[in-house]
Amino acid sequence: MLTGEIEKPWLGHKDPLARMAYWLTYLVAFIGIAASALRCWFAYTSVPMMKGNLCLILEDDFNGDSLNTDIWEYEVTMGGFGNGEFEMTTDSSNNTFLRDGYLYILPTLTSDVIGRDAITNGYTYNITGCTTATSNDSSTCGAVSNNTAGTVINPAMSARLNTKKSRSIQYGRVEIRAKNPVGDWLWPAVWMLPVNNTYGPWPMSGEIDIMESRGNGLSYTAQGSNYVHGSLNWGPLTWLNEVWRTTGWWTERRSSFADAFHTYALEWDEDFIRVYVDTRLHGMLQVNMKVPFFERGDFPPVVTNGTEQIALENPWVYGTKAAPFDIPFYLIMNVAVGGTNGWFPDNAGDKPWINGASNAMQQFAQAQDKWATTWPQDEYSRALVVYVLRLWDSIGLPKY
Repeated sequence: MLTGEIEKPWLGHKDPLARMAYWLTYLVAFIGIAASALRCWFAYTSVPMMKGNLCLILEDDFNGDSLNTDIWEYEVTMGGFGNGEFEMTTDSSNNTFLRDGYLYILPTLTSDVIGRDAITNGYTYNITGCTTATSNDSSTCGAVSNNTAGTVINPAMSARLNTKKSRSIQYGRVEIRAKNPVGDWLWPAVWMLPVNNTYGPWPMSGEIDIMESRGNGLSYTAQGSNYVHGSLNWGPLTWLNEVWRTTGWWTERRSSFADAFHTYALEWDEDFIRVYVDTRLHGMLQVNMKVPFFERGDFPPVVTNGTEQIALENPWVYGTKAAPFDIPFYLIMNVAVGGTNGWFPDNAGDKPWINGASNAMQQFAQAQDKWATTWPQDEYSRALVVYVLRLWDSIGLPKY
């Protein structure tokens, strides 16, 4: 048993360094908390928000027995839309239909309609209701298959819808809740084009891509169905597209955007364009309009096209700082199949065609036994399935 007085050395001489360490710990913690709060505040205030009010001009929940053709227009063609796409787009109920309150845009095989042999040789196909024919040219409305010539009937059928004649916005918001398709070389997209080519033909008047993806699996080395992209296409000449400066994506590491529904959104005013999926924290693209696009492109005064020297002029000189994205745009939804514009790069994913080949569609058609097996028999899995679409126009902003 201890007896006597117990020593308490801490009541004696106090170490000043210990007291200093005590307060220094609290000071550092306070500075950390304050710095974090300031960082959050500045990050919050740096996110641009839309000005003015928004007016809902379209809300389509796709209830009913058939698509509302007062709103939606079918684009019917075999021409490939400048991308060298391999599908023909139809107004057939095989490729576009409503079911249980959802819109389906469904790719199908042309061989299911005309037979496999007819795709590659000895058959003439003219598409019904072609919308791209002109008085001088109907070449995009039909095809003749010939093995020797390397021409084929488009081996897939799909659909492309737009609101060009019914709804457009110049600044505003777009929101679409959709599930992407599964299947090699499928190319689902929700995007916008200008109502009028105010600044010239594509891409001079711009293009806004709200969602683009690929149906290839997660192992596809050029970003498969677990990636979605947003981008702006623009350039001062028809063959000079600066999309690489204004593009981005979001990815799901362990799942696919074909596994569930996601909300794809565009926010657009005179100061910025933002594209994201589900939440602003999942941003695919944000472009601030502080720098005019001609200056953003850092173009040389003269460019070369082959052997031709072209003096480069600013096509947006009479527009606003947001030009070409300061004019009315309309909405497009589609599922493409393949193409030669580079969206599916060569030497990735055992691709059965070469983008630069004159017979690229023939190469694709001849490989049908391989790629068609990756397309699910289940229509829900193979389709771009849309639950709801909303379109708001901005009110109170100056319109060009």
